[in-house]
This record gives sequence, C-alpha cells and structure tokens, in this order.
Amino acid sequence: MKKKIVILGATGTVGSKISEILLNEGHQVTLMARHTEKLEKYCSLGAKVIAGDITDLETLTNAFKNADSAFVLLPDDVKAEHTRAYQRQVTGTLIEAIEKSGIRYIVNMSSLGSHMHEGNGIMGGTAEQEVRLNQLDGVNVLHLRSAYFMENFLRTIGMVKKMGVNGTTADGDHPIPMVATKDVAKIAAGHLADLDFKGKSVHAVMGPRDYTYREFTGIIGRAVGNPDLPYVQLPVEQVKQTFLSNGFSEDFVDNLIEMGTAIKTGYMNYQKRDDSTTTPTTAEDFVNEVYAPAYNN
Repeated sequence: MKKKIVILGATGTVGSKISEILLNEGHQVTLMARHTEKLEKYCSLGAKVIAGDITDLETLTNAFKNADSAFVLLPDDVKAEHTRAYQRQVTGTLIEAIEKSGIRYIVNMSSLGSHMHEGNGIMGGTAEQEVRLNQLDGVNVLHLRSAYFMENFLRTIGMVKKMGVNGTTADGDHPIPMVATKDVAKIAAGHLADLDFKGKSVHAVMGPRDYTYREFTGIIGRAVGNPDLPYVQLPVEQVKQTFLSNGFSEDFVDNLIEMGTAIKTGYMNYQKRDDSTTTPTTAEDFVNEVYAPAYNN
C-alpha cells in the first residue's frame, strides 16, 4: 500500500536519496526545503514541493497533516551565535508541528554519539532532540543513528588536489564506523514506507566496518593515482580561523571542531555492530563510485 510521506531536508545528501527511492516506489511524497530549485527534477516523478524553513511552524504543521510518516532532522545553521539555542528552537518547532498535525510515525535523522549530551560538539543537540521526541505521546519515533558519512571526504578534494594531503582536526588512527549515505537512505526509506516501528527506538547504521581517517585516505590515494597520499591532523586554531573567515559563527565552529577532535574518546564507537546495523557499501566501493568521479570532474 502506497503511503503519504514528508521529507524534510530534501536537498541534503540523505534526504535527496530517500526522496528518489520513495518516488520511484510510487509513494505520495512531499518534499520540503528552504531552496527548492534542486527539487524541480522530482516534480516529474510526482513529488509535491514546499518551500519553507524548518522553524516555520505553520508550514511544517500543514505538511505533516494527513501524512503517514515523516523524515525529520536537525540542520546546521553555520551563522547561529548560540548553536544549542538554535537547535532547541528547531526541535521545539518540530515537536509542536507533530503534535498539532496528528502524524504518528517519525523517522529522526540522528547520529552515532547521540547517546551523549556533552563532549560531542554538535551532536549534543541531536542527543537532546532524541530525548525530547521520546516524550511525545502516541507518536512512534525511530532515531536513525548514522555513522560518519563517507561523503564528508568529498569536502577535502580541494586540499588533496592543491596540497597533496588529506586532513581534518580528527585523530588519524582511531577507527570509527563510516557509512555511504545511499545505505542510510535505503534504511530510512524502508522504515518510512513500511511503518515497521512502534514506540521509541534506535536503529544504528554503521557501514561495513570501522575505518581510520588514515586508512580511508590511503584508499582515496590509490584510486586517484597518489598511493602515498598522507593524512594530516590539522591544527585546531588553523581550521578555526578558516571557518571564521568564511562567515561561520565562533560558537558553531567550536561545536564543529569538538565533534572531530573528540572522536578519539570513543564516543562514536558506542553502538553495537550486528547484522541490523551493518551496511554493504565499502570504502573502496564508495571511492570508486563517488569520490573518484567527483575528483576527476
């Protein structure tokens, strides 16, 4: 039976893939994003597109009304002067819209590490969002705790090309779960269409295995013709100044950097790996199918 499903953040790396899966399956899909230009291609597949900010209560409520399920998330605001206050505002608006609309099934995009409320940077907000969504009466909520996106490595292509190194502020030798967003989207789409969850629950999505940043960088290097490509842990102050010069707020940057530098504490390694949390796309698959074409484009 086809469902009425709402996707927030439909232009994002996960939301866009969920949208495509559900539309191709014939569901009635409503897509919501601040900038809808990228969503026009989905109209030919039958999507309804709504322009709106995630803090717009009326738009959210109307989108959720009569829907069977919705995919929600906590988007970043890189200019927020107080990151946690912004995150609380978003969560509060989401909760009010859910309550007013009567929707009963929510898939919440969360993250590994969201079992902690401090020491994990931006994920302190996703942790709080989980807790607050869990207090909804009569609403089934599934928290999708995703591993580190393999797609994040696409952000440093410029560094690899210009400087001959790959780097972030994270420790290069601490293995963490890493996942391709197409695998996250497939699992999310399944839950949204099947309504196969009750009460409040967590589904961790952890990729095929754990990788270090250094190991992943080596896989990238071999695929792009630089087998000795090194991984460098970048100085925090240098990275911070780069973000600040690009207009990011200091509080957002501090949260972003803490998320990376704290990886060595093991907060990303809390979830248990089993058949339900392990997904198929390997680092080699991702680099060959996504990274190398982007690098060579």
